[in-house]
Amino acid sequence: MTDDDALALRLDRLAAALERLAPAEPPVPDFEVAEAFVWQADGGRFQPVPAVNRIPLALLKGIGPAAAQLLANTRRFAKGLPANNALLWGARGMGKSSLVKAVHAEVRQATPRKRQPHSTAAKREALPHLVLIEIHREDIASLPRCLTLLRADPARFIVFCDDLSFDRDDTSYKSLKAVLEGGIEGRPENVIFYATSNRRHLMPRDMVENERSTAINPSEAVEEKVSLSDRFGLWLGFHNCSQDEYLDMIESYARHFRLEVEPALLRRDALEWSITRGARSGRVAWQFIQDLAGRLEQPLK
Repeated sequence: MTDDDALALRLDRLAAALERLAPAEPPVPDFEVAEAFVWQADGGRFQPVPAVNRIPLALLKGIGPAAAQLLANTRRFAKGLPANNALLWGARGMGKSSLVKAVHAEVRQATPRKRQPHSTAAKREALPHLVLIEIHREDIASLPRCLTLLRADPARFIVFCDDLSFDRDDTSYKSLKAVLEGGIEGRPENVIFYATSNRRHLMPRDMVENERSTAINPSEAVEEKVSLSDRFGLWLGFHNCSQDEYLDMIESYARHFRLEVEPALLRRDALEWSITRGARSGRVAWQFIQDLAGRLEQPLK
C-alpha cells in the first residue's frame, strides 16, 4: 500500500467517524399526521400532539368581542386572505390561550379540505391544512429556524406562544420583532403569529422606566421596548369578569357536561368557590366544575 493509499484510508475513516458524531438530520415534518404540533428547538423537530387540550368555543363566556375578532381574523387567514398577528393580553385565567385553541378548532372544522393529492395540478386546487404550532417562550430565539421549515410547506400555520413576556436584560424580543414584520423575508405568507400575555407591551413597567432613566434619548429607548407590541396588528384585551359572567360560565359548563345540580345550589357553591380563591375568572370557573364533577363521580366528556 502506498503512502497515498494509506492517507486516503485514514481520511475515509476520519470522515466516517465525524459523520457518526454529527447529529442526525431532523426528518421532514408531516403535518398531515396531526392538527397540532409542539416545536422542539433542540432537535429542530415538530412533535405531534395526539389530542389538543381545549374546550369548545361556545363554552367560552365573557369574551364575546375578542372571540369574534380572533375568529374572523383566523377565518380570513385560513382562506389565504390578509390577516394580522394577534396579541391577547390582560387578566389571568380569562381564556386567552383557550380562545386560540378553540378558534383553531372552529375554523379547521368549518373549512372543508381535500386530502393532499399527488399531482401538482390537484395540489393547487386543494384547500390548505390549518395547523396549530406551539412554541415555548424560552424557544423564541429559534423562531426564525422554525419559520424557515414552515415556509416550504403548503399548509397554513398558526404559531402560538402562550404567556409571552420579556424580563430585564432579555434581548430575544429583538429577534421576534424582526421575524414578525421587520426582516428582509418577513413573516411567511402561510404563517400567522398569535401570543398571549398578561402584559400589554410584553415588558414589565420597571424595565421600560429604567430604559427611560438611563438612556441618552429616553423617548427612543421607550419606543424600542414598546414597539414589539406594535408588530401585532390585532390587540385583544381581556378583563376580569363580573359575577354574572362568572355564573354564566358555571351554568354553561354544567349544561354542557350534564351535571345534575339544583340551580340555586350550583350558584351558591360556585360563589363560595370564587370567594375562597379570591377571584372570578374562566379558570376559576373551570376548576370549580372539575371539583363538582369529581364529587358527583361524573367524567367530563
